[in-house]
Parts: sequence; C-alpha cells; structure tokens
Amino acid sequence: MLRLSTSARSTLRHLSTSAVRREEVVGTVGAVPVRRPVGGFRILGFLFGFSAASALSIYYLQQDTKVASGLLLASVEELQQGTGKITNHLDRLQTVEKELAALKSSGAIKEDVSKVRGETKKLYDGLHLEVLDLRAHVWGVEQDLQKVVKTESIRI
Repeated sequence: MLRLSTSARSTLRHLSTSAVRREEVVGTVGAVPVRRPVGGFRILGFLFGFSAASALSIYYLQQDTKVASGLLLASVEELQQGTGKITNHLDRLQTVEKELAALKSSGAIKEDVSKVRGETKKLYDGLHLEVLDLRAHVWGVEQDLQKVVKTESIRI
C-alpha cells in the first residue's frame, strides 16, 4: 500500500466532498485574532488618498482652464483684428462716398453738357455765317476794285 504523509492526508481530507468529512477537518479550537489597522490609520489613509486625488484633479482643471483662457484670448485678438480691418474699410468707404458726393455736386450733368453743346453749335454757326458774309463783302470789294482798275486802265 501507498503510505501518505500527514500533510498529504490532511490535503486529501480537505479535498473531500462529503459534508461530514469537512466538518471533521474544520474544527475550531479558538478564535484566530485578525489584525486590522487601528481606525485612525484608516481615516488618515482615506484622507491622504482623497487629498492626493483632489490635488491632481485641481491641477488638471487649472491646466485645462489655462489652455481654454489662452484659446479665448487668441480668439478675442483675432476678433479685434477683424474689427479693425472692417473699421478701416468703412472709413475708406465713407471717404469715397464723400468724394463722390463732391464730384456729383461739382460735376456737369448730361443736360448741362447738352445745353453747352447747343450753345457752342449756335455760336459756331453764327461765326460761320459771319465768315461767309465777310467773304461775300471781300469778294464784292474785289469786284469793285477790279472795275475801278479796268476803268482807270481804259482811261489812261
């Protein structure tokens, strides 16, 4: 037969599936004292863990706030630059509108140009008629001069 050591026998007894055997093996002679930490150490451990977690969460929250503030500041600066550009464009537009109004008030209207053109045409036509009259008069004087020259040459 096979002989087992006492520790192997107790292991076999523990592996037994019958309830009776288990009760025989598990006998209690007395209460085994369980050493638990004193209550003060438990509270200190909890407080230390809570403090560490709180500190880390506050640190990460501050970092996120700093990044968000930086992004917000950059957005505000971009908005300021855009507003400045728009203000410059509006100032230019107002200047151009003032200049346009000044040109409209001092510029000639199409009707004015038509009137001046008509007056110039009348003046030109009048001068042309005077030139024609002057030519006719000069031609008449030439004719009279030629008659006088012919009559005097005949007399001489």
